[in-house]
Amino acid sequence: MFASHHWPVRGRENALAFLSEQRDLYAYLHDQTLRMVNQGLTGLEIAERMQLPPALERAWHTHGYYGSVSHNAKAVYQRYMGWFDGNPAHLWTHPPAEAATRYVDFMGGAEEVLRRAHQSYVQGDFRWVAEVVHHVLFADPGNAEARALQADALEQLGYGSENGTWRNFYLTGALELREGSVGTPTSSVSEDMLDALTLEQLFDSLAIRVDGPRSWDADVTVRWHLPDGGGPRTLRLKNGVLTHVRGAGPAAGEPDVEITLDEPALRSLLLGRADLGELVAGGRARVTGDPARLAELTGHLTEPDPDFPIVTP
Repeated sequence: MFASHHWPVRGRENALAFLSEQRDLYAYLHDQTLRMVNQGLTGLEIAERMQLPPALERAWHTHGYYGSVSHNAKAVYQRYMGWFDGNPAHLWTHPPAEAATRYVDFMGGAEEVLRRAHQSYVQGDFRWVAEVVHHVLFADPGNAEARALQADALEQLGYGSENGTWRNFYLTGALELREGSVGTPTSSVSEDMLDALTLEQLFDSLAIRVDGPRSWDADVTVRWHLPDGGGPRTLRLKNGVLTHVRGAGPAAGEPDVEITLDEPALRSLLLGRADLGELVAGGRARVTGDPARLAELTGHLTEPDPDFPIVTP
């Protein structure tokens, strides 16, 4: 038997034991999380209390080499309860950077926080060091002493982590503090990936790139005619939202510009691989109305940032 994130299991009895223990593992995490939810515990409290039965703990494949009991218990909690734990003190907290400035001020300033954090580091309380120095970093990302101490604490947490994904998070955080953001090494917008999307999915991918506040007052409707099938498609940017519908009825609205082209040309245009003027000049597209309206619509799209930092603001 082959299972995700596991070595192969050979032999009927071994496979049955593996499946049974995996079933019990996830059932236990699920059911015990909900039991403790009904006793009033939060996700963090449940994760800290959760302990597997000895029989499951002894099975090597139930250990947190990929994923962990702590991580999964919190995921179960969030599925049913959402992000809010019911405590109104957590209902409207300040964003991280603003909260960090206040925390550091209340704790006596960065110098005092770091002095005490060094003591916690020596005592081996790396979890606490990571938590409190985090506030110093978000209040002052350029604090060299805080960056060094936080990197050391995250590195120690990574070295001590059985869970491979947690280890990678910790060590990547330490690397970022020492050498800068490593960015995203892979791309989810490769040509092969984008070409596999349906047109509806492609339109949806554009919608999540709209800069909402900057496009509150925009009202642009573009209708696409695809001779190779599927009928007209209408894109409309209004109220900061890019919607798309099939057809040209009242729900679609009157277009500011209508463009006739085949689907490959439409995909190339939307993905920035082709220019509308060049498509028209080459006989691959026909335009009725004001082509500048398409440029206005695409001008409200933003580009994702694959290099955002993780452990600093």
